[in-house]
Amino acid sequence: MVKVDAAAYLKDVEKARRSLRALIASKNCAPIMLRLAWHDAGTYDANTKIGGANGSIRNHEELSHAANNGLAIAIALCEEVKNKSPLITYADLYQLAGVVAVEITGGPTIHFVPGRKDSLVSPREGKLPDAKQGAQHLKDIFYRMGLSNRDIVALSGGHTLGRAHPERSGFDGAWTNDPLKFDNSYFKELLKGETDGLLKLPTDKSLLEDPEFRHYVELYAKDEDAFFKDYAISHKKLSELGFTPSSSGLKMEVKNTAILAQSAVGVAVAAAVVAMSYFYEVHRRTK
Repeated sequence: MVKVDAAAYLKDVEKARRSLRALIASKNCAPIMLRLAWHDAGTYDANTKIGGANGSIRNHEELSHAANNGLAIAIALCEEVKNKSPLITYADLYQLAGVVAVEITGGPTIHFVPGRKDSLVSPREGKLPDAKQGAQHLKDIFYRMGLSNRDIVALSGGHTLGRAHPERSGFDGAWTNDPLKFDNSYFKELLKGETDGLLKLPTDKSLLEDPEFRHYVELYAKDEDAFFKDYAISHKKLSELGFTPSSSGLKMEVKNTAILAQSAVGVAVAAAVVAMSYFYEVHRRTK
């Protein structure tokens, strides 16, 4: 093991952020980066403490799950960033990619706390939402993660980015007329009903059928600021599933990067780095 202080790690995180901005802007890949972040984190079980934002989605076993079809593209793109910022864990990298994807497409600023550890243990298949299901299914999946009805609807608004691909999900089409712009149009389109050329999945329609969900759909369609505020909170919660920021200590350990390059295990970062990460975030925002 080689000691690396928190400052060196946070410097790599900032470098990765810059690299992700350039990559996502040039490749127009914000939607798939956001999907990668969600799918890595969304396996979390609050009861067993298994799964979550731990980089395990890069494992062949998990990447082969049907819900993750097409995400090998995002994994490969992130590897370009990882090569330039070798200290950052895959777990942090994938969640940072989701944060940057939202921000550079016009969405809210999401507070990012680094310090997640990588895992080579993948959860069993079937932990992610099934788009063919309804409201109760969404509640079962998201409640298992420890998330709320508000979180469910706010995070569903992320469908304002991107489109469904038949070879990946069996569905085809975009949810909005501008799938590379993060705004509240997903909710506006949902309330309009069926629109030629736009997609509405069974899970999307269920947001209108369930009164607890519909309340938030109507709020977010009317008030984009409310949506952005709630989305930023819910996204942060999702991105930290299975990760508990710690305020103790400023040192961390990472495996020797030469060994990591050969083993592809990833960088194991102690959660203690988070203490300094708050200062990092404050400093970044004041630039």
